[in-house]
Amino acid sequence: MALSDEPAAGGPEEEAEEETLVFRAALEAFGESAETRALLGRLREVHGGGVAREVALERFRVIMDKYQEQPHLLDPHLEWMMNLLLDIVQDQTSPASLVHLAFKFLYIITKVRGYKTFLSLFPHEVADVEPVLDLVTDQNPKDHETWETRYMLLLWLSVTCLIPFDFSRLDGNLLTQPGQTRMSIMDRILQIAESYLIVSDKARDAAAVLMSRFITRPDVKRSKMAEFLDWSLCNLASSSFQTLQGVITMDGMLQALAQIFKHGKREDCLPYAATVLRCLDDCKLPESNQTLLRKLGVKLVQRLGLTFLKPRVAAWRYQRGCRSLAANLQLLAQGQSEQKPLIPTEDADEDDDVPEGVESVIEQLLVGLKDKDTVVRWSAAKGIGRMAGRLPKALADDVVGSVLDCFSFQETDKAWHGGCLALAELGRRGLLLPSRLVDVVAVILKALTYDEKRGSCSVGTNVRDAACYVCWAFARAYEPQELKPFVTAISSALVIAAVFDRDINCRRAASVSFLILIFPFMKGTFPHGIDILTTADYFAVGNRTNCFLVISVYIAGFPEYTQPMIDHLVTMKINHWDGVIRELAVKALHNLTQRAPEYSATQVFPRLLSMTLSPDLHTRHGSILACAEVAYALYKLAAQENRPVTDHLDEQAVQGLKQIHQQVLLILMFSFLFRGLGGELMRQAVCVLIEKLSLSKMPFQGDTIIDGWQWLINDTLGCLHLISSHSRQQIKDAAVSALAALCSEYYMKEPGEADPAIQEKLITQYLAELRSPEEMTRCGFSSALGALPGFLLKGRLQQVLAGLRAVTHTSPEDVNFPESRRDGLKAIARICQTVGVKPGAPVEAVCRENVSQIYSALLGCMNDYTTDSRGDVGGWVRKAAMTGLMDVTLLLARSQPELIEAHICERIMCCVAQQASEKIDRFRAHAISVFLTLLHFDSPPIPHVPHRGELEKLFPRSDVASVNWNAPSQAFSRITQLLGLPTYRYPVLLGLVVSLGGLTESTVRHSTQSLFEYMRGVQSDPQALGSFSRTLLQIFEDNLLNDRVSLPLLKTLDHVLTHGCFDIFTTEEDHPFAVKLLALCKKEIKNSKDVQKLLSAIPVFCEMVQFPGNVRRSALLQLCLLLCHRFPLIRKSTASQVYETLLTYSDVVGADVLDEVVTVLSDTAWDAELAVVREQRNRLCDLLGVPRPQLVPQPHAC
Repeated sequence: MALSDEPAAGGPEEEAEEETLVFRAALEAFGESAETRALLGRLREVHGGGVAREVALERFRVIMDKYQEQPHLLDPHLEWMMNLLLDIVQDQTSPASLVHLAFKFLYIITKVRGYKTFLSLFPHEVADVEPVLDLVTDQNPKDHETWETRYMLLLWLSVTCLIPFDFSRLDGNLLTQPGQTRMSIMDRILQIAESYLIVSDKARDAAAVLMSRFITRPDVKRSKMAEFLDWSLCNLASSSFQTLQGVITMDGMLQALAQIFKHGKREDCLPYAATVLRCLDDCKLPESNQTLLRKLGVKLVQRLGLTFLKPRVAAWRYQRGCRSLAANLQLLAQGQSEQKPLIPTEDADEDDDVPEGVESVIEQLLVGLKDKDTVVRWSAAKGIGRMAGRLPKALADDVVGSVLDCFSFQETDKAWHGGCLALAELGRRGLLLPSRLVDVVAVILKALTYDEKRGSCSVGTNVRDAACYVCWAFARAYEPQELKPFVTAISSALVIAAVFDRDINCRRAASVSFLILIFPFMKGTFPHGIDILTTADYFAVGNRTNCFLVISVYIAGFPEYTQPMIDHLVTMKINHWDGVIRELAVKALHNLTQRAPEYSATQVFPRLLSMTLSPDLHTRHGSILACAEVAYALYKLAAQENRPVTDHLDEQAVQGLKQIHQQVLLILMFSFLFRGLGGELMRQAVCVLIEKLSLSKMPFQGDTIIDGWQWLINDTLGCLHLISSHSRQQIKDAAVSALAALCSEYYMKEPGEADPAIQEKLITQYLAELRSPEEMTRCGFSSALGALPGFLLKGRLQQVLAGLRAVTHTSPEDVNFPESRRDGLKAIARICQTVGVKPGAPVEAVCRENVSQIYSALLGCMNDYTTDSRGDVGGWVRKAAMTGLMDVTLLLARSQPELIEAHICERIMCCVAQQASEKIDRFRAHAISVFLTLLHFDSPPIPHVPHRGELEKLFPRSDVASVNWNAPSQAFSRITQLLGLPTYRYPVLLGLVVSLGGLTESTVRHSTQSLFEYMRGVQSDPQALGSFSRTLLQIFEDNLLNDRVSLPLLKTLDHVLTHGCFDIFTTEEDHPFAVKLLALCKKEIKNSKDVQKLLSAIPVFCEMVQFPGNVRRSALLQLCLLLCHRFPLIRKSTASQVYETLLTYSDVVGADVLDEVVTVLSDTAWDAELAVVREQRNRLCDLLGVPRPQLVPQPHAC
């Protein structure tokens, strides 16, 4: 695609990126309180199962899901919702199905609000321990329908474990009978928790919570903690993450251990930490492909590390002062500034020995930073931050150094991402001292542009997003004076990321980080900060094209950003793997060149020229495009001062531009890179280069480079059939644009005069190529002829138009060349626009002598309905013809309206009206647009428009903008009004017939409704109805055996006859309409083997039995013939529909034989042998009073 100066409309990539904005925090309160209360109150009525139960559950899910992003709004209502549900659970009379349903509702609430908030609302008195324990004991762990019940009961049991009494007090006398001992409460809970730690459902998570609350109790840890840890470690050691059950078991054990070491006291857990760590090392979890196991392993490792280290707040950490927003606001209200950052002090415990297990923990967390899954890396980063907060200053600095080692280009993108997360955590916690900012900022600036190519795509989006998070965290963690030395570099990088990043999330993250970073510097360092923020805010950067082509130009107006933005485009974007980004980048570079012309000409341009010979395909492609755009931008700047472009580009640069084509051509010819992807990209790039250098008026007149350019353009147009279909149009457009610019600049001998030799050679060659057997070659050279400037067409116009008319003509040899006909029509219209209108000069301009030939070619293609595997490809031709008719007619109306003859104008309007009523939405909308443009054009008005006054009333100017003509519901109701105008009745009805008999449900429905509405309006007007019926028959007669029209016409006839639109004709015997219609139907299906056509004709014959006289008898005879058709499907369908017809029109046969006729039709197996069927058919003929059909003997060959 040739690169233009205007911002491009969003393409498919842009549409995929743009998202519907969801306004978060839009709810203010829990608005469904009353409905929820009523819903919970009805549970006793709906618990039995069936639809009512499912409806209640689904409705509650919908209500709760609304608050997924604002769950805190539920907090004031949680207590009464829980009380209503627990009343059901604690009611001894509640059936089991009701209890399970109540727990399902409880789980839905928990899922939205989170179990931690929910736990404190459970009843947790001493009296609740045993009932809840009994409820859990009664559950069946293998019942997959009631897992919510077990999950909620285990959570409830975990709360009851917090009672401040020894469990032994609840046991009473454990000896119930001699020789039998009852299990204690403590043992029962332990047994339940252990059993649920190895189940496969959600109850496993709740069991881990229960175990952490239970095993850390003072009375339990003394007797059970060592035993449980031994049991869990044995399970871990004996399980394998290669099996499903092993994964489940390891998941339960790891969750429980992580929770215990989180909630337990350090002095209780420390004796076991080293043993657990060794066992965890033996499990080799980093080798597992289970993300959850690796995450839990990292979580447990960091908890073990925190157990090794004493809990303390590092005295050496960086503190920004008061961390409370409310306190800061209070200080500001009192006229005080924020508290000054506290100066790091030496740690009093600096000499404390660090346990030997800590090194292993740190090592495993650093490995976790490089894990392939984000959740594992995030957990490891948080672990690094927590551990560093308990380490001495020197060791914590070593940890920071190890994290910085992740930012090596030998590392993967996973390590870079994990390193960014870790740095953000360290900075957020004040553990990254200002002395380290020099090293850290350097790697973050690299991370903001990290983009590693992998095959046909790249990785690094998550790295850039995490780097933005680091900048955000630093801006909140450090005082402005600490960041002041780095803020210019960071802000430039963030602005570049916000404007030029490929990913929308990265652009938005950079925009927000930029806001947080520069806010403290608004008054001094960043005088334009507010302007940038309002231009590149969170929502504005959502549109990628807008970022590259609009926002970037505005921001580049501030000198501190201009050169960094240009350098980023040259270094990172014009060689990007995504072609859309490359093209946007060079357009942006074109725009930014005007902000820094001197820098672009002296520094950027030489770099671009050297990049054109890069071995990397994308770099070559992008750099050639960039050279073209920068040169053109410099030309436009020079032209504003009436100077040549060479005032900006020195001789070396001009020679470098000239050599690009030769060098690239040499490489391509030897390496055959003009084929395949490389050839496609290079052809397009060099064509754009030719176009831009020609528009820039480079001093190449008479140079041999022009012949090379012309050869490349011709070769590209002639090889379009070798180019992939998705790139073909783009390359063709680039070549045609290049040709137009090249001819306009270098082939003009004198003003308005072409070089005769070049003109003769060019036009002769191009006209010869129009007869090529390759369709794409015809397309390319047709478009090329259409793009030629007027001076090259001078004296050869008739010859060129004749060649293009031949391309648009449909012949048996090229009937499957719709694209060449389309481009030929476009070329004819474009040539007319180029040469204009001039009386008496048929070889130079449009005039009376050639206008009829032009209109003949355009109108002749309005009936192109070619179809192939791609569908109605003739629609492309019709659309181009309509556009051409509009352009030529408007051109003549402005210059010489007397050249528009009445019959031509009538034919144009009728053809367009027909297209406006047909079935394909986009073609219909385009036709209506053309129709209304011709109707409402008033500079001056188009002459001879039939029924102009009535049309302006039917289609007022307000309809042009207010009606969605793509929508059948809005279009057909207006188009059918044209049926009342005699001139338009035939073409509009022809189009409606095709729409009404189509396949698209909405088109059929709305076209049918509109047609019936019109016919209801003319029922009381016999003259109008007669005119309509004659037009309908004329369409049938004109399109006899034309399946495109006749098949939908039969369906249309079925519709109108069934709905009684012609009931007025049934009062007259052998009405001419019925007679002619019957004759046409018989001709249409005579000797036909088309099943669809026959099936469509059967209901028409059936409906025609309502017309009395010979028409009825002939219709019945035709139906009897179909009852013995060779196809069983036709026989069965005919019998079925005749049966229904005779019951509907009971006067067709006498009452004395009706029952017998109906019995024969219904009882006969019409798909049986023809001999059997024929006997029953003949019996029906006798009963219906029609002659029996006679077999015609086939002539025998002599």
